[in-house]
Amino acid sequence: MAALAPPAKEPCASSGNAMKIKVGFEIAYGAPEPTPMVIMLNIHPSRAADVIGEERIWAEPNVPISFYNDTFGNLCGRLTAPAGGVTLFGAALVRDSGLPDEVAPDAQQMPIEQLPDDVLLYLMPSRYCETDKLADMAWELFKNTQPGWARVQAISTFVHNHIKFDYMKADPNKTAFGVYQEKTGVCRDFAHLALTLCRCMNIPARYVTGYMGDIGIPYDPAPMDFSGWFEVYLSGRWYTCDARHNKPRIGRILMGTGRDAADVALTTTFGKVELKKFLVISDEVIES
Repeated sequence: MAALAPPAKEPCASSGNAMKIKVGFEIAYGAPEPTPMVIMLNIHPSRAADVIGEERIWAEPNVPISFYNDTFGNLCGRLTAPAGGVTLFGAALVRDSGLPDEVAPDAQQMPIEQLPDDVLLYLMPSRYCETDKLADMAWELFKNTQPGWARVQAISTFVHNHIKFDYMKADPNKTAFGVYQEKTGVCRDFAHLALTLCRCMNIPARYVTGYMGDIGIPYDPAPMDFSGWFEVYLSGRWYTCDARHNKPRIGRILMGTGRDAADVALTTTFGKVELKKFLVISDEVIES
């Protein structure tokens, strides 16, 4: 099977009409010995109806991949990388509304006693989200904000202004408290700090990972990557939020949700591997 080739990317100014988005990846690992792996590289089951045809996930060499749903409802795969390594590929064509993220100024913060049982988890501290270390600061900053959408927006704006985006500051061990102190990070750090502050203010919030290409914005020549954002639970449903960009975006394609990035790791290896190649594509298909 031929390797994925990154398509030529041009600036796109979407009008908000329905569109098709081509997504995919090529991720290569070297491995000195056979190494079991868990991958979370599929489009989320909630977007399955939007996939045109079939989403394909495969490996070279052609090792078998078995799939299962984890406790958060994400679709995961299991495989064993052979000695020498493995290259993982994915490809799909996805329908999308072409609409920007929903803005819901009337969405209400719900009393904790009215939250569904399965949502309570997203008020708790987790691996990267230390509510105990940030609660006092959060209440001092946001206690006078209007509960609900306005409070979430105030938190997103604070995080957007507090953190400087810097790929060179990417650190898989950095927590929400760490990025609050250091004031630099990548998209997952923006999401971790914002969702932790939401939890501190009794707003359920969860971490999200997925595709988000340069659709509806000026072209960015930087290499494409998967993206991290967060969701909040208001008025009985989940809403998309993004503290890094702090404005609605077009063309998000959900892959996984969890308490934080630890729950939605793209790959988890049970042995030593070395990343050799990492290519992601997410582009609107322009039909003539």
